[in-house]
Amino acid sequence: MMLRKRLQLALVHLAVAMTLVPINSTLNRIMIKEMAISATLVAILASLPYLFSPTQVLIGSYSDRHPLFGWRRTPYIALGLVLCVLGVVLSPLAVFLMPANWWLGLFTSLLVFAAWGMGFNVASVAYLSLASELSGEGGRSRTVSIMWFVMIAGIIVTAASLSGMLAEYSHAALERAFLVIGAAALALGLLGLVRLEPRHADPVGQAHQRANWHVLLREVLGNPEARIFFIYLILMLAAILGQDVLLEPFAGEAFDLPVQATTRITSIWGTCVLVMLVVAGMLEQRIGKRAVAQIGAAGAIGGFAVIAASPMTGSVSVFYAGVVLLGLGTGLATVSNLSLMLDMTTARVGLFIGAWGVADALARLVGTVLAGAVRDVMAQISGDAVTGYVSVFIIQAGLLALSWIILLRIDVGRFREQTLSIEERAALMEEG
Repeated sequence: MMLRKRLQLALVHLAVAMTLVPINSTLNRIMIKEMAISATLVAILASLPYLFSPTQVLIGSYSDRHPLFGWRRTPYIALGLVLCVLGVVLSPLAVFLMPANWWLGLFTSLLVFAAWGMGFNVASVAYLSLASELSGEGGRSRTVSIMWFVMIAGIIVTAASLSGMLAEYSHAALERAFLVIGAAALALGLLGLVRLEPRHADPVGQAHQRANWHVLLREVLGNPEARIFFIYLILMLAAILGQDVLLEPFAGEAFDLPVQATTRITSIWGTCVLVMLVVAGMLEQRIGKRAVAQIGAAGAIGGFAVIAASPMTGSVSVFYAGVVLLGLGTGLATVSNLSLMLDMTTARVGLFIGAWGVADALARLVGTVLAGAVRDVMAQISGDAVTGYVSVFIIQAGLLALSWIILLRIDVGRFREQTLSIEERAALMEEG
């Protein structure tokens, strides 16, 4: 029974993630290269899910206290999924308005992307809360593993399918492809929701935890070790994930690759990540989590270096080698840092996981927007778009190197010693 529920949760997770692929692997390239829209603006639109991420606290607390039709999570997941799908389906229509009427197109795009971003947050907090409730304390890690594996595998298939549908690019072909992906995401998500959540379930006692979120987060950041880990996560994730909106347009600009080929980059990267998700667990048992995280960071640094150097070689094969190296490093870093996040918790699991979630959202937002801005500024200064991209990749490699150094200072044992007193203070504040 639990396996079925975990697979259903994985389908919901996949459905929401599928809506990210068309925007971050295809539409971003169309907007930047074919339509010559500012990379900064594209990055802002693509980062709206992370800009809205603080609303997850309010949404989660509201769903705790306001079940609909007897379900605490399902209606909110469905609402969020519908908004995500509408955002994806309508996004090319909104963007294609810009050449004819810039301000109308921009306004429409902001509305559509905002709907997509808000839907992402509504669905995410609801299905993650449901996953936690259905799995229980002992089964959460297994549930998360299955959800992540299915999501990455699904993203690979989604990107490959999208690439196939865009063998001959046109506006009409792009709109049809986005409609197909949106319809598939909606179908898979609704299938995952069927008889997933018990109706009229008893409250799970999470509202009180969320109500004190701001107080508890302040207490977490009062822990020196937790504060260092928070900074480490922001730097590492901003570096690794900041390229997400630029890699495809870079391939188009530097090597004149068609839309079909650049869309396939996500599949290549995802396959490498998926392989490392399996390998990382075995490596952790042999050399430890910190060492695996460092190897992953080193691999990603190497990937950025190869990608940055690829235009000078004129070889698209060198570029693809960099993408593979970046994917392998990202996979190792993802698993090892998730393990470290679980280690950097105490009895108050929700508190610390919430804090690390804030770091993740902040890193994605800052990394994506800054990457777009740096690309535009450096391209303007140099007069060469490719130089703008290369500058971003070099900066990201530098940020990863800095995070690698910070990781050496993180001490899990010392964190647990310091956390005891912090928890005592937080408990006193709650009682007061």
